Parts: sequence; C-alpha cells; structure tokens
Amino acid sequence: MFPFNELRKNLKKDFSGFKKIKIALLSDSASQLLNIAIRGYGYHVQLNFDIYEADYDQIDLQIFDPSSELYSFNPDFVFINRSTEKLLRNFYHKDKNEQADYSVANYQTTRRYIETLAQRLKSKVIINTYPEINDNVFGNYAAKTASSFIYQLRKINLSLMDLSQNVKDLFICDLAALQNQYGYPFVFDPRLYVNADMVYSLEFQPYIAKNITDIILSISGSFKKCLILDLDNTTWGGIIGDDGPEGIQIGHLGLGKVFTDLQLWAKQLKQRGIILAVCSKNTEEIAREPFISHPDMALRLDDIAVFVANWETKVENIRHIQSVLNIGFDSMVFLDDNPFEREMVRTGIPEVMVPELPEDPAEYLIYLRTLNLFETASFTEEDEIRTKQYQEEAKRNRLLQSFDNENDFLLNLNMLADVKPFDVFNIPRIAQLTQRSNQFNLRTIRYTEEDIKQISADPSYFTISLSLEDRFGHHGLIGIIILKKEDETTLFIDSWIMSCRVLKRGMENFTLNAIVELAVFNNFGKISAEFIPTKKNGIVKDHYLNLGFKEQEGRWVLDVATFKETNTFITNKNKTWTSTRF
Repeated sequence: MFPFNELRKNLKKDFSGFKKIKIALLSDSASQLLNIAIRGYGYHVQLNFDIYEADYDQIDLQIFDPSSELYSFNPDFVFINRSTEKLLRNFYHKDKNEQADYSVANYQTTRRYIETLAQRLKSKVIINTYPEINDNVFGNYAAKTASSFIYQLRKINLSLMDLSQNVKDLFICDLAALQNQYGYPFVFDPRLYVNADMVYSLEFQPYIAKNITDIILSISGSFKKCLILDLDNTTWGGIIGDDGPEGIQIGHLGLGKVFTDLQLWAKQLKQRGIILAVCSKNTEEIAREPFISHPDMALRLDDIAVFVANWETKVENIRHIQSVLNIGFDSMVFLDDNPFEREMVRTGIPEVMVPELPEDPAEYLIYLRTLNLFETASFTEEDEIRTKQYQEEAKRNRLLQSFDNENDFLLNLNMLADVKPFDVFNIPRIAQLTQRSNQFNLRTIRYTEEDIKQISADPSYFTISLSLEDRFGHHGLIGIIILKKEDETTLFIDSWIMSCRVLKRGMENFTLNAIVELAVFNNFGKISAEFIPTKKNGIVKDHYLNLGFKEQEGRWVLDVATFKETNTFITNKNKTWTSTRF
C-alpha cells in the first residue's frame, strides 16, 4: 500500500491526459486527509479525481437542499462517509426505546439520502459500512439485547448491504471488512479525533482511497478478469515432475491445507466469473495428471479455461493465453512462487498484475485476500458459465487450424444468431456489457440498468441485442446496439459493443445487416456513427471505414439506399424482430 505522504506528493505531479472523474465527498467528520488520499491515489491508476469536499458534517444539508453546491457540481460519484464515533455519540443521546430502534432509523435516513440523490442526480453513490466499536456497556451480553450499541451497529451494516442489493447505483465501501483485516487501533487515531475531529488514522487513509478507487474502476470497466496459476509450489506443494502425483502437498494435513485452501479460493473466483488459466514449466501430460486423478485436488480440468504446460518462457505462454482469451493483459493476474519468474513477467509484460507472494506458502492466501484483486460492480448468471465459454472457444480455434479456407471453417460452425430488441431478461447483462467492454466499444459510453430501461422505453431509441450459438455451444449475449433518432431521416449509432470472443466470425457484417434492416423498416435513409478513441479500443478504429461508411464532418455516414448486404455464414432465427419493441 502506498503511504499517505507519497499520495500527498502525487498531487504535485502532472495529471494532464488522465481521465477526469468528479467525486462529491460528504462526511460527518473532517475529511481533508481523505480528500488528499483519494486524489493522490488516482495518480497511480491514471485517473484525475476532481473532488468537491463539502463542509464538515453537512451531509443532510447538501443532499436535501436542491440548491446546494453538491447539485451544481454534478458529480459522477457521491461518497457518503459516516463514522462509527458519531453514530455511537448519537446512540447515547437516545432513550431506551429509540436505542432499540436505532438501526431502523438509520436505515430510513440512508434510504432518504439515496432516493433524494436518485431524483436529482445520475451519480453512482458509495456509502461505507461502519467499523465496529464495542463500548462494552453490556460485555458479551451485548449480543443478546437489542439495547446494546454493537447489536444495533451490526444490524445497520447488514441493512446497508441489503439496501445496496435493491438499488443498482448504490455501492458499498466496506470499511468494516478492512477493520477486520487490520484492527481498530490501525483504523482509528484518538489524537486526530480529539484535536481535529478526524476519525481515521493517517495510515488508514490510503486503504480507504484504494477501496473507493477499486469501486470506481470496476464501474468504469477496468477490472481483473483472469487468474493465471503456476503449478509447482503455487497450486500445490512440491514439484510434480520429481515428486509424482502421490508426493505433492495438497489435502487437509500440514502444508497441504494451504494449497487446498488456495485452490478453493480460485474455484470460488471461477464460479464468480473469473477465468482460470494454468501457465507452468512442465511436461503437459505430467502437469495435467493431478487435475485428473488426485483425490484431494479442489481444481479440476473443467475449471481451467486455458491450460499451458511446456518448457517455453512464461512470458511467451502468457502471451499465448492472452491470444486465446482475447482480453487485455491488464485484465490478468499471475501467481508464481518463483521470484525470478515473477520478475520476468513483470519486465516482459508490465501490464499483467504479478503479486509479490510471501516466502512462506502459509501466508499466500492471507496476503492475496488483502489485495482485493477482483473487485466487481456486477454479477450475472452468465458470469458463472464464462469458463465453459472459453473452453468452447479453444475448441473452435483448434477446429480452425484444420481448415485451409476460413469460409469453410465458418460454414462448418453452423452459427445461429438471436436478434431482438432489449428486454427485461437481458437488461442486467446489457448494462454489464456497457460498463465492462473496452476493446470492441466504439464510443465507450457507460450505462446503468436504469439507463437501459429508460432507453428501451423511449420511442426515440431503437435497440438490438445479439446472441450467438454454434456447434460447440452458446456464446450468450455477445453484442448490443443502441440507435437514436438524429432526425427524420437519420439514425445515430449511440453504442456498438461486441464481445471480442466473436471477432473474425462475421458478426460485424451480420450486425450491420441487422442495423440497415431496422433502418429500412422504419424509413431511415442514413445511418450516422462516431468513433471515440480510448487507450483500449484501437482494434476498432477503422471499424466504420471497413464496413463502407464515409467520413463526413467528423462523423461516419452510411447511405442505406446504396448499401449492399454482406453475405455471412450466420443464420438469424428471429425473422420478425424488426417489428418487435420492448
């Protein structure tokens, strides 16, 4: 973790060229140091945080007064930071009945905050859980009585989590979890509290800043998607080539517990949608054997999307894994016990995250948990089948190698697309695509579920969702198009987003055919488009040029009357989709 003084020094550095994000910081305690920490941490992730810091203890005034500075600032994010110390002080001023209902009153206040902000802003809202203070008025009996502060505090934290499940644009900065990791004496500085009414220690400020930044990055589409595992002395103890399957350390005894627990952690990540890959210097047949036959292995071959075991360098093999998965290197985390291999990967592919694992394997998982490597802003059912989809993609790539002619390969896939407007069933995944997609994203506009619902119901918009299946399986939802009426004759492509898993399958041309079909059905003569470059979407910089659009005054324009449909090897199973509206 970067120390606070380093974050303070970062404020003197050049932030020009970094993406600007506006944050409103509302706190019931002095927040100057937190302001510095958040802005300084932004430098390390190349974000320019423009922060409006409200006056001390002005949360209610800022939120409930429609003329407050908060609303004129119009932030992208609102961070409501409330302290346990203030919560405890207010609790002591309540009578017995009010104390017993303290969590309910807190929940109602929080809900009013969120509802008021939602009515007046389109901002994402971040609130913190409360670090625990046990005042020991009741001792251990506190867990048995609703009149104790600790009982009410725990109910409050649970109610915040419940509320966030029902409000899509509400996110939790879990300070209570951080306190569990580092302890209350690390979180709270009594001297700062007495002298400056600051409740968090100087050392703890960077941890809050990182958590806030992690949330913002995940919402903005920057997050880790893949965990790459070395095998010997990382996934199991020992060297498989020397010790054999029966000699490696896994299971429920001694050091084996460490590696089994790490495997179980990785398996939970896989079930959450993180792609697992193996990168090992080993003979492949020998490396695969424990996954097949060892009874104590928590991970099996069907948990691994890409398995690479050979005697090439790990830099070369990670490049191969990236080419199969078609995701950015900055979406990858590589775990290896060997300091030499870690440094080789850091030097060869600096975008890959390579944690500096402790020397003692017993500390691996404790250390990894503190890093919060896999922050996410959403979770859908499709995330749970991602590994299967990438395994199917590997089969397609192997099939491709057996054909001399790409058209014969595409024909052999038997591709079937489902084209339809957005509906209530796919809105969560559509919103997730707008938030997560970076490479095949022509304008990189992020939308929430509520935004997508409003667009779907707005007659000035047309929407297209595309799913794809073939002989190997179902890709799921792989593309979305949002079209807006620019005038009576022109449709503007507000968003064109596709999964990189279907590149070179003809989906770009198939999708354009669908867009033109919709335009013709609704009597539009032109289709207008725009490419907004980012650091990650360079692969589509010539997208509209390649599809036959002409550049006109900073836009790309297609004349529907002169358009000739491109033959693809994809069949549309929904022939009447143009007349359907959600």
